[in-house]
Amino acid sequence: MSITNPAASFSHGPVAPLPAIMLEPLVRAALLEDLGRAGDITTAAIVPADAVAEVRLRARQEGVLAGLDLARLAFQAMDPEVRFETRLADGARLEAGSEIAIIRGAARGLLTAERTALNFLCHLSGVASATASIVQAIQGTRCRITCTRKTMPGLRAVQKYAVRVGGGSNHRHGLDDAVLIKDNHIAIAGGIVPAVERARAAIGHLVKIELEVDTLRQLEEALALGVDVVLLDNMDHDTLRAAVRMVDGRAITEASGRITPETAPRVAATGVDLMAIGWLTHSARVLDIGLDA
Repeated sequence: MSITNPAASFSHGPVAPLPAIMLEPLVRAALLEDLGRAGDITTAAIVPADAVAEVRLRARQEGVLAGLDLARLAFQAMDPEVRFETRLADGARLEAGSEIAIIRGAARGLLTAERTALNFLCHLSGVASATASIVQAIQGTRCRITCTRKTMPGLRAVQKYAVRVGGGSNHRHGLDDAVLIKDNHIAIAGGIVPAVERARAAIGHLVKIELEVDTLRQLEEALALGVDVVLLDNMDHDTLRAAVRMVDGRAITEASGRITPETAPRVAATGVDLMAIGWLTHSARVLDIGLDA
């Protein structure tokens, strides 16, 4: 494997690759979905079984690369002898025309794996690129960007990986690694106090508690209870600024609610520690990457 220009990585330091044991089931499921009951009947009819080809992955627009390991696994699943030579690594800044990888192998395998490889690569590069756009928008502030649990079913691990590649951070990965008490929890529990007290009595000492608040009055109650993180939901900029002053370092502050690259700088300027943005994973536009013969 040859990787050039590692200094072009967008993320803040190296992002550890996900292990193949996590990625292979995703790739196999996607290929099986595409192959259906009879396989790639178009390629089988047109391309000789002994044909060999060389193709190149190229970016067609600028952005941040993510998902290269899934693309490689897709081609290797169809042809274990394929040669996948990378020219860039995940986290690299892409320009239109950037050559990402050269792939050589059985032509049938390359054509059959093409769409699955590109689906993963374009989607995850889109997530990384969207994250990078927000990170750039708030450069120079103390605020960090986080994703949420608003991920596509089955793709959470790789989508959250792509957020890290784009320079963002991850919120909790699931329902089991942190407590996040939201408005419906509070309503059913009968208030903030019983909700927090029940959560604290049930969890281990390493589990943090985050509480969603909509008003400064709720925030005051949350701070009295000593929660670890406060989620400042759908507050206007003046209220966010007042909330940060009220917290005064006693908890981590996280803003959420319809944050865009245009509004992010004003949100970050309020002094919040984090911004939680769900659309990074559930609605990010794909990055256009093609496979050229």
